[in-house]
Amino acid sequence: MKKKKRLFFTFLFIVLFLVGSFFVDRSVFTSLRDTLVKEGEKALKKIEKKFNDTDKTKKNSKTNKKIEQTYDIKLTNGLMVFFIDVGQADAILIKSQDEYMLIDAGNNEDGSKLVDFFKSLNVSELKYVIGTHAHEDHIGGMDNIIRNFKIDNFYMPNEVTTTQTFLTILTELGKKKVKFQTPKIGTRLKLGESDVDIVYVGDNKEDLNATSIIVKVTYKDTSFLFTGDAPQSEERLMLDKDLKSTVLKVGHHGSSLSSSQTFLNKVSPEYAVISVGVNNDYHHPHDSVLKRLEKINAKVYRTDKLGTIIATSNGKEVTFKNIKTDTNGE
Repeated sequence: MKKKKRLFFTFLFIVLFLVGSFFVDRSVFTSLRDTLVKEGEKALKKIEKKFNDTDKTKKNSKTNKKIEQTYDIKLTNGLMVFFIDVGQADAILIKSQDEYMLIDAGNNEDGSKLVDFFKSLNVSELKYVIGTHAHEDHIGGMDNIIRNFKIDNFYMPNEVTTTQTFLTILTELGKKKVKFQTPKIGTRLKLGESDVDIVYVGDNKEDLNATSIIVKVTYKDTSFLFTGDAPQSEERLMLDKDLKSTVLKVGHHGSSLSSSQTFLNKVSPEYAVISVGVNNDYHHPHDSVLKRLEKINAKVYRTDKLGTIIATSNGKEVTFKNIKTDTNGE
């Protein structure tokens, strides 16, 4: 308001002097008029510049300000499993009491988004991190995870690759002095009050999917089986294991090359979760797999339809919730 008044009086004086020039000595008023006009122009330029600078500051602050995403997630003291929406990829965060475990970390583009999501949950330390196998859609964002969180134990299959994604992981592990380990079949780990069993670790130099680390997490009377991208050839090698689980993370995004009927019958899950991208090029999940899951009466949850899926166990039963998260970098 003060700026507008100042501008008004400046113009008023200019007009008065211009009018007065017709009644008194013209040379005097001409000089005064020119001076006032120049001063008025200077004042206008200063005001205009100030307004422009203010607008630029506002625009820059809007552009540069990082929007911190918040989510309606109530953390419980039981077991929580986050099947995170990372498109055509896998990323699973597991919380048991106050300890965290990560299985896979999506594609390269998902890494920074996963970091932001985990920080929104106040995650600072991961007791276990497992890269089920060395394909980019499972370990692409792992370098971001290694850089941003304290990692106590890092596991991957012994089969190495020469991809830039894999080499970057090795570099970041070296910088943080985190040891690269391959778990042994039958190893039991503790995560809070949950048991983490290494059910199987594949060994196949011709197919990275067949090197997948298979993990079973048990919390009291409930259990979750995580199968990576293990194909049916590897599933057959696990049939002598204790596979019975309440929830199954369906292998290989619902590919027909995984989830044989024999394997599904052995697991006999009440619920099945498929991590898969919307309208993906592979046509996952395949109808044949959905029909097999239907045969065993498993209720199916899909990230392409529901977004991030949160399964919560109180030790006796598992409940599900789905939310939209900014975690898919594609």
